[in-house]
Amino acid sequence: MTRRLAQVARKAGVSEATVSRVLNERPGVSEATRQSVLTALDVLGYERPTQLRGERARLVGLVLPELQNPIFPAFAEVIGGALAQQGLTPVLCTQTKNGVSEADYMELLLQQQVSGVVFAGGHFAQADADHGHYRRLAERKIPVVFINASITGLDFPCVSCDDAVAVEQAWRHLASLGHERIGLLLGPLDHMPSRRKLRAARGVARAMGMTLDDALVERSLFSLEGGQAAASRLLDKGTTGIICASDPLALGAIRAARRRGLSVPEDLSVVGYDDSAFMTCTEPPLSTVRQPIEAMGRAAVELLMAQLQGSRTHLGELLFEPELVVRGSTGQLTASA
Repeated sequence: MTRRLAQVARKAGVSEATVSRVLNERPGVSEATRQSVLTALDVLGYERPTQLRGERARLVGLVLPELQNPIFPAFAEVIGGALAQQGLTPVLCTQTKNGVSEADYMELLLQQQVSGVVFAGGHFAQADADHGHYRRLAERKIPVVFINASITGLDFPCVSCDDAVAVEQAWRHLASLGHERIGLLLGPLDHMPSRRKLRAARGVARAMGMTLDDALVERSLFSLEGGQAAASRLLDKGTTGIICASDPLALGAIRAARRRGLSVPEDLSVVGYDDSAFMTCTEPPLSTVRQPIEAMGRAAVELLMAQLQGSRTHLGELLFEPELVVRGSTGQLTASA
């Protein structure tokens, strides 16, 4: 017991006597200090005293599909900072190959009596995935916010970057440079943001009097290696410009061009998506469509707080405007291309 008191006191930045007062519900402790002690108790994995278990912990699950793509650590930094400003502690849950599943993470979070969950990517973005654990959260009335996709039939609020605007910006940019054989490099078939990007590309091509050949649409897992393989297939079909659904896919496309002795952007123009960290440091610097991560992350936390406070929250999607950032990976179509 003494060791536990010392650990909780150190984590919360208070004295052991203060921890004892909180655990025994004695007076003389401010609400802020009391919440700090309870949060420290939760983070360290100790059970709350029976009389305190009815209160939900000041913890919020932050679920990410991976950390290799720089966009997800960027979201985690913004969301984690915004949660801390509200006195909440993020619990990072990241999926790994053959590791803990998203459904298993939900069980762990529910055991910790989390106040809510923010999903920045995950199974909810896949139409064919099992969504049962999301419905469990809804049944438990746990506040949830999705980022960049939503699930039909569930009323969780969602914060998204406008995929249609993103693709239109990228397509019009490549078309203005003289490209006609424009290819799309998207995520898996059931990936909802990729579906929206494809629908938007067909629309903007039609509006500009162009066509999007189905043969110029390739799909891949979201990795540099997957992007390289898919881009190689597009190059076989005479593509001169590629719009990618993520920056790692775009870097894979550039690698595919170089492996063939082609130059970017002289022989192939490539546009990424996200404007994640270090895209200015690639060679050439990557043209990409920037997601407003700061604004989206803070909006997600605001929507979560509204649910926690019992306010009527926005149902459906809040769409944020992306921004095309033109750098060195796109250029005028040359006569030899």
